[in-house]
Amino acid sequence: MALLQRLLTEAKKRGVLTKVNIEEGELIQKKTLKKLLQKAEETNFGKQYHFGEIVNSDILIPDYQESTPISDYLKMLPWWTRSRMGESDVTWPGIIKNYAVSSGTSDGSSKYIPVSDMMLKAIKRASVRQVLSIAQTDVPKDHIAKKWLMIGGSTELEYNGMYYSGDLSGITTGSVPILFQRLSKPGIQIRKEKNWQEKIEKITAEAKDWDVGMVAGVPAWIKLLFESIIDKYNLDNIHDIWPHFEAYIHGGVSLTPYKKSLDVLMGRPIMYFETYLASEGFIAYQNRRGSEGGMKLLLRNGIYYEFVPFNRENFTESGDLLPNARAITLSQVNDKDEYALLISTCSGAWRYLIGDTIKFTNLDRCEIKITGRTKHFLSLCGEHLSVDNMTRAIEIVSNEYDVGFEEFTVCGIPYEGFFAHEWFVSCDNEEVRSKSNEIKEKLDMTLKVLNDDYRVERSAALKDIKVNLLPSEVFYNWMREGGKEGAQNKFPRVLNQEMLKNWKAYLTR
Repeated sequence: MALLQRLLTEAKKRGVLTKVNIEEGELIQKKTLKKLLQKAEETNFGKQYHFGEIVNSDILIPDYQESTPISDYLKMLPWWTRSRMGESDVTWPGIIKNYAVSSGTSDGSSKYIPVSDMMLKAIKRASVRQVLSIAQTDVPKDHIAKKWLMIGGSTELEYNGMYYSGDLSGITTGSVPILFQRLSKPGIQIRKEKNWQEKIEKITAEAKDWDVGMVAGVPAWIKLLFESIIDKYNLDNIHDIWPHFEAYIHGGVSLTPYKKSLDVLMGRPIMYFETYLASEGFIAYQNRRGSEGGMKLLLRNGIYYEFVPFNRENFTESGDLLPNARAITLSQVNDKDEYALLISTCSGAWRYLIGDTIKFTNLDRCEIKITGRTKHFLSLCGEHLSVDNMTRAIEIVSNEYDVGFEEFTVCGIPYEGFFAHEWFVSCDNEEVRSKSNEIKEKLDMTLKVLNDDYRVERSAALKDIKVNLLPSEVFYNWMREGGKEGAQNKFPRVLNQEMLKNWKAYLTR
């Protein structure tokens, strides 16, 4: 009870459920930007883009937008490469000693994202607040004070003599508060394990000794872990071994395709809380129930946000930013449009296109949801099919058949002089797998209802869709062979041409 009381007292003191609307958020964000510019004005980047002059401007935000170009990883790479080579004061004061290796789902290549000491503190602060916010919901308080199972990448970092690199969870491990370290599982040795299969086996072997109240991790791998535990101990469900399991913190990919399969593994309903922790920083988390999937945008956490309307005026058909793209600030957003997210951070990312698209779900609370990636959508002929559309359609069709379609991916292919979409969908029910033509028709009809552009193009240049139903193990084995198993890795929802070639070669072996 002493631990529980400390959690609740800390939550009240930190005001983790404080409501901030768009107008208040704009003022907070302006202060955040000013602090970031002041910190970085003597860096090489700050000098080149006149941060010292901008920080004293009466029109701070317009001057910053005018002076500093929108960037992405390739544009920041020359700066960050200098930093990785040991140069000080490049885009952020001092020497950056840690780099998070991103899985790179958009183009398949890994990226090295700087993680400053100030960013580590910001991530720690946000992590604490998220747990405290969960403790403020109607989750049974004594259950939250049980063990917390955190499934991330290996905490064993690579060191090349100049900097450490590895999964973000490995970099942040040393910043976890002592109180949380006492509650979290698995232990240090298992967390260091890089082989995902061995990690699963070791966690499964020790699972019987833990009383887990909360779990965090990517849905696909949490599902595989639960199945391993249930199988080893011949259980009916995961609550047979962890009766106090109440809350699941998920992120990295939409929960929707996995929820039906996860629910089957439970003995009773649990509460789900989404989190938005990217390699570039902790951006948002769900801090209350009934928020319709909305996550609280973190406005005081070392990140300044801008929003680029995700439309034809700002992006090409392939998702590339146009030269004259216009970014807006928090006070200018609405809850109708999708936005590509730009961030300026306390790790030295400046007007950085993170690659995610978001939508505001509640303006009074500054709550958002992730709708996809700027590169993860299909628009071969103007159909503008987003990951949000795809996920929603998969959910509707899977509910009709009462099965889980956890993994799916889509690609565009030439067809009879025009175009077609080809879907690959996981399904472990043999009877349902035999109904691929029927599911194709239902999926096509659902997409026409969800997306008017898609409906129009299906009677024009988008001549057909194809649906392949495959066992889920096929998807996991392909990721395993590509070294993309476990932790924050996820199957890409849209395959580019190189990925498609590798995927089809794998399927025909």
